[in-house]
Amino acid sequence: MKVDVVLGLQWGDEGKGKIVDVLTPKYDVVARFQGGPNAGHSLEFGGNKYVLNTIPSGIFHEHCINIIGNGVVIDPVQLRKEIEKAETTGVDIRKNLYISEKAHVILPTHRLVDAASEAHKGVHKVGSTLRGISPTYQDKIGRSGLRIGDLMGNQFKAKYDSVVSNHVKLLNSLNFEYNLADHEPAFFEAVEYLKSFKIINSEYYINQLIKDGKKVLAEGAQGTLLDIDFGSYPFVTSSNTITGGACSGLGISPQKIDKVYGIFKAYCTRVGNGPFPTEQENETGELLRKLGHEFGATTGRPRRTGWLDLPTLKYAIMLNGVTDLICTKSDVLSGFDQVQLCDSYSINGKVTSELPFNLYDESVQPNYKSFPGWSGDLTKVREYNNLPETFRNYMDYVESQIEVPVSIISVGPDREETIVK
Repeated sequence: MKVDVVLGLQWGDEGKGKIVDVLTPKYDVVARFQGGPNAGHSLEFGGNKYVLNTIPSGIFHEHCINIIGNGVVIDPVQLRKEIEKAETTGVDIRKNLYISEKAHVILPTHRLVDAASEAHKGVHKVGSTLRGISPTYQDKIGRSGLRIGDLMGNQFKAKYDSVVSNHVKLLNSLNFEYNLADHEPAFFEAVEYLKSFKIINSEYYINQLIKDGKKVLAEGAQGTLLDIDFGSYPFVTSSNTITGGACSGLGISPQKIDKVYGIFKAYCTRVGNGPFPTEQENETGELLRKLGHEFGATTGRPRRTGWLDLPTLKYAIMLNGVTDLICTKSDVLSGFDQVQLCDSYSINGKVTSELPFNLYDESVQPNYKSFPGWSGDLTKVREYNNLPETFRNYMDYVESQIEVPVSIISVGPDREETIVK
């Protein structure tokens, strides 16, 4: 049995949570492989909306095992709040939630360091969510972090104090005002709370599930263009968001990967700073934001909006080995007289579909192709052939350029508002 992967092909916010929720009935396991509580995976069903930050998006299906993998960074306080909120729906979280003992822990001082670092950068800040993600990954790479397994040991407090002392020195050097005592009680209470959950040696556990014939879906967070190596550096997240991250974030070999579901919006959005070639800082952008409810599920920040960018999409498909494409937010474009997409760039007078070393270069100019728009409420459509012809023409052109078929089209936020092509 193989592992299938779901991930985003843009700058995040592609609708991964909904798609994982839709696909989960076909799987026995959903395993999150990277990122932290900066992710906001939205799910809607039964007239209700749920936002998950760390818990895998298969948690609302009783049959499904949900694993927080070793590649994830966990804030005990935030995870506790998330669990308790999910439990109000009547779901037995303790039954199906498993946490890797090798996942790194976000400490209160990681959040403080995050805020201090962003403040120190001033106009050059990267747009962090200030949730301590980057400092935690920095400690992980610097070999000084704490892991979930450390919470269970007798040396936890000594290790905690050692890490915190380094953070305090950094905070003081940045002249950042803070009161650690305000944050620690909730942290230590949450640590004790998490100890009662199933803490597992996740790489052995997952590989045994695969060996036993269980179907596993690996869930990514953020998006390909935020990958620490291949994204729009330095305006990126601190982990590998691509398919390769599923291997290192769960402890599975590349040979185990089968399908790769790549998700993209029918247009583009981005939160925070960084390059965005097709951004529409005009009435069109405002309308996209309004119709698409483009505000961060976790932070509430308004998202930057723009037209679909095929060079970045093709780049993401190449990096991830995408086998199945999923288009979301198709309904948002309904009502536009003209729909545009960028099918190439002009860089210093040369037309190319390849991404340059620095996408932030002012010489990168998008070349647009325009299509007749479509109208009507797409959220009620359940068959591809019943979609407007102009939409299908738009999608046919996208498929011809990216050379991978679109297999699923989302026409609304609810799990029922989905078309299998």
